[in-house]
This record gives sequence, C-alpha cells and structure tokens, in this order.
Amino acid sequence: MASLKDIARVVNGVSLVAKEAINRTRSESIIKAAVLSAADAAGITKGKLRSFEAQTPNTNHASTGSSIIYFQDESPHDIPASVSREALQTPDADANVPLPAPSDPLISSDQGPPRTGAPSDPLVSSDQGPRTGAPSDPLVSLDQGPRTGAPSTSNGTVTPPNQRKPRERRVPATPFSRAIGFAGLGAGLAWGTVQESAKRIMFGTPNSGDNQHVLSPYLSEKNAERLALALCRMRGAALKLGQMLSIQDESLVPAPILQALEIVRQGADRMPKNQLNQVLDAELGSDWSCKLTSFDYEPLAAASIGQVHRAVTRDGVEVAMKIQYPGVADSIESDIDNVKLLLTYTNLLPEKLFIDSAMKVAKEELSRECDYELEAKNQKRFRTLLTGTKGFYVPFVVDDLSSKRVLTSELVSGIPIDKVASLDQETRNYVGKKLLELTLKELYIFRFMQTDPNWSNFLYDDIAKSINLIDFGAARDYPKHFVDDYFRMVMACANGEKETVIEMSRRLGFLTGMESEIMLEAHVQAGFVVGLPFAKHGGYDFGSTNITQSISNLGATMLRHRLTPPPEEAYSLHRKLSGAFLACIKLRAVVPCREILLQLYENYQFGEDSGEILSKGAAV
Repeated sequence: MASLKDIARVVNGVSLVAKEAINRTRSESIIKAAVLSAADAAGITKGKLRSFEAQTPNTNHASTGSSIIYFQDESPHDIPASVSREALQTPDADANVPLPAPSDPLISSDQGPPRTGAPSDPLVSSDQGPRTGAPSDPLVSLDQGPRTGAPSTSNGTVTPPNQRKPRERRVPATPFSRAIGFAGLGAGLAWGTVQESAKRIMFGTPNSGDNQHVLSPYLSEKNAERLALALCRMRGAALKLGQMLSIQDESLVPAPILQALEIVRQGADRMPKNQLNQVLDAELGSDWSCKLTSFDYEPLAAASIGQVHRAVTRDGVEVAMKIQYPGVADSIESDIDNVKLLLTYTNLLPEKLFIDSAMKVAKEELSRECDYELEAKNQKRFRTLLTGTKGFYVPFVVDDLSSKRVLTSELVSGIPIDKVASLDQETRNYVGKKLLELTLKELYIFRFMQTDPNWSNFLYDDIAKSINLIDFGAARDYPKHFVDDYFRMVMACANGEKETVIEMSRRLGFLTGMESEIMLEAHVQAGFVVGLPFAKHGGYDFGSTNITQSISNLGATMLRHRLTPPPEEAYSLHRKLSGAFLACIKLRAVVPCREILLQLYENYQFGEDSGEILSKGAAV
C-alpha cells in the first residue's frame, strides 16, 4: 500500500511541472489550448477520430474520392482543412490527371526495381523490431524477444495486445501547451495512484514474486496506459522515450508496463489537415502544390517526430514527404526533462540504469534527428558511399521539396525485414548476410553508421535482390580511436580472450577498473555470448540461438553491479548491432559471420598506437 509520503511525492512532482508551465503563460488563447491539452493528456477527454467534413473541392485540385488530392494547374492552391470523401468527384477524362496504380505500402516487392512504387513507412516505429537505443548496458542491449506482456508471436507474425484506432489531433506546439500536457499527465498518474492504493486497501496487494516494481501503486496497469496514450498524443521526444522503454525486458520494466507501452509502438496520432498545411506552407512556401501533381493526405506513417505522405512531382516522380510535427524540435530538452521528472517520481527505472547519461544522449540524438537538412546530407552521403555496392540502394533527395522540417525523397518499394521472414531459406540467408555486412562495413570502413535498426528502414526488393535503405536521421560518425579499440574487443570476444576483453572494455569506458569479480565475470561472459556468431568458421544458425535469453540473465546481474554508464558512442552503436542480430534471428538466417568479420579485420588499418594486434586468435 502506498504511504501518504509516496503520494505526496507524485503530487509534488506534478505541481513542479504545473508551476513551470504557469510561469510561461502568454495569453488567454494559449491557456485555453493548454487546458484542453492537459485534459487530453490526463485522459479526461479522448480526442476525436479522424473525420471529414463535406466541402466543395477547390477548382485547382481534384480527387478520386480518396484522401489523394490532384493538382490540375500550377497556380498557388488553397487546400481545404478537410475534404469530404463523399463529396469529391472522380476527375473527368479530359482533366488528364495521372492516376498512379494502387499498391500495398508495406508489401510491394512485385513492383519492379526499387525506383518507384510504395515504400514501407520510413518513420514509424510500430511492432517491427527495435527502434531506439535501449539505455541498458549497451554490451548486452539485445532485445529479449517475446516476453510477458509483449505481443504474442506465432509463425513470425506479431499480434499487439493493445490495438488503438488512429486519431487525428493537433500537436501541442508551444512550450507552454506541452508543459501543461505533462502536468495533466502527472495529475492523471497521481489520481491513478490514489485509486490503486484504495483498491489495495480493500482487496490487498497483488502477488509480485521477486519483482519489486509491482509493489508500487504508481505502476498500475491503468497508469501505464495513461502514460502510453499521453505520449502518443504529445508526440516528439516524449513519445521517442516511450518507444525506448517499450523495447526493454522485464529486468528493467515490469510486464504490465511493457504491455501498455506496446501502444506507443503502434505509432503516434496524426496531425489534422489544417495543421499539416500550415507546416507545409511555412517550410516550402504557400505555392508548394505547384511542384506536385498529387498529394495523399492519408499518411503512410505517423511516428514520434513526424509523419510521411505520398506525393507525385510535376515530372511524374513518386516521392515520400516526411513532415515534422510543429514544435517538437524546440521542445526536446523540456520534454525529456519532464519525462525524467515523471519517471523519477514513479520510480519506474532502476538506479543503475544511469538515467542522466541516457537522457543526455537522447537529447543529442533527437536534436540531430529533428534536423531534416542534416538528414538530407546524411542520405546523400550514404548514397555516395554505397554507389556501386551490390545489394543496396539509397533513394535520392528532392531538394526543392525539402527544408529543415520537411524531407522529400524518392519513393522506393520493398518489404520490411519481418515480412522477409516468410520467404524461402536462401532468401533469408542472403538478406541476413547483407544486413550484417552492411552493419560491419558502416562501423569499420565508413565509421559512419545509420543507427536506427527499425526493420521498416530496410526494404527488400526480391526482383532486384536489393535492400532499399531509408531514414538517415540517426546517422552519426564514430572516432577512429574508439573504432580501433572496439574492433579489438569484438575480436577478443569472438576468440574467447578474457584479459583482452577486460582491457579493451576499460579503455573504451565500459569498466572503471574497480568492479567486483561478479561484475567482471558477467561482463566478460556477456561479451563471449555476443561473440558466439563470430567464434567459428562456417554458417552460424541464428534460428537455433539462445543468445537473447543468455544476455537477459547476465544483463540483470550487470545492472545490479556496474559502476559506470557506458560510453556515449555505445548507445547508438549497440542499438544498431543488436538490431542486426535481432533481424538475423527473426529471419532464422544462416550467416558466415566469422568469415565476414575476418575479411574486414585483415584489411583494417589501425591507428599509430596500435601496431600490435592484441587479439592472438584473430587469424585462426
């Protein structure tokens, strides 16, 4: 049962957020919008399902009775805020409006080479694998696969336990409205804690076994659902952190919380059309439609930072337009601070997670991801690096339809990794090998890596035998000295060299040198487990591995005994490496991992201070 002191802590945290929000009051209209946001976040109001009001189409565009708007001339448009599906008419034959063939945006491998067709969603983080860096020990940041409270899996098909209808809501765009939204969430959590405490007084505390998290009335199922739904409404950095939590295992986050957080993996709420048009007008100018033949208001994806829409340019090129939610870039720091405040007052995360370090890294990464001009440069850089590389394709950027908050790229086709799992063994082996080759090549040759392992960022075209790569917001460079020592550590893990693993771990910053024997042993054994695929020649069968279970057991020990957070580079790097492993496990691929690693190692040029090869068994 919760004590009055515990409840007071929650109420005090809520009051701190509310006080900060009130200090930012600017006008009566802002207060009104903020109160509505708070009520929404607290769960008092439910928002509205997407609806379409009857309105006469503008003479400058036409529609086929769907969400697609066709622009018939090059004059500036006046797009209506909402368009009636019933009122719109099919264009006359004389209108000469091109009608692209319908295709499944997720499964379009039969559409020819990867230059046209429908993409899988380039942004969304739904139920298709890891999305963001887990702030657990990055040496062992593999997802644990199916777990209590997670989606059930049958024959490779994931069924989320909590389905949620798409909703259309305005994004809270001002710091004040977002702060009030967090205050409303805090008030909702406080009320939920009171309800849960009263329930436990009457019916007793549920049996928690060894899980201390369940003893807290803060962490009830209702509160977890309040948190997840509020994050979907707020979007931005808040939702991104929720997605980070949703991929943890029960050693970090209790099962009921994980089950509720599955909601955030299904994507965010969508912007209303009028707010979407405001963003496009502000970023591309009011005449943006003059550059398009058509624009689909139904998003292909709605994620934490923005949503993606299909369009066709005047020269007939199908493109994907990624449009950022207003206000999210300017609210990253305050959003993360507010989420941290709520997590602190609810004791959701264990102390040895080093939440301050994880939050610092999250702020830096999200700031980069919100800069679409930087992402465009990253995409062009990857396109150059992989030009001529068999098996990969990077779509081109459409510069005149891109800005700091809008990124337009060539639309590419393919099926995401989890759908490739249903193909034949030869194809699964090929895709698994290519993914692992790309991951290691990014680290050891380019030292420039796309660190978001969302399975929908890798779209396989079965006809071209090529993987189309999308979404480069999380791309980053790694310093040479870090990559040198990390390569040595990986080879030592593969070759079972305990002393070298410890030495390199200290040099990299994973260990301080003051750890207990229990921590050192768990750390080394975790390294050996991750090194298993690279330990022997021949194909490694990821379909029969128990790596994730072994890592889960060792990770719980390290979480209790570690003395320092991992180096900053490790958060993004291990997110990508664990994603590559999980993809191979999902595909049940057989991959010659050691041969791939040795080929890179034998040709790798270490820095000036590394003339000696520290891994004695490297060439074996």
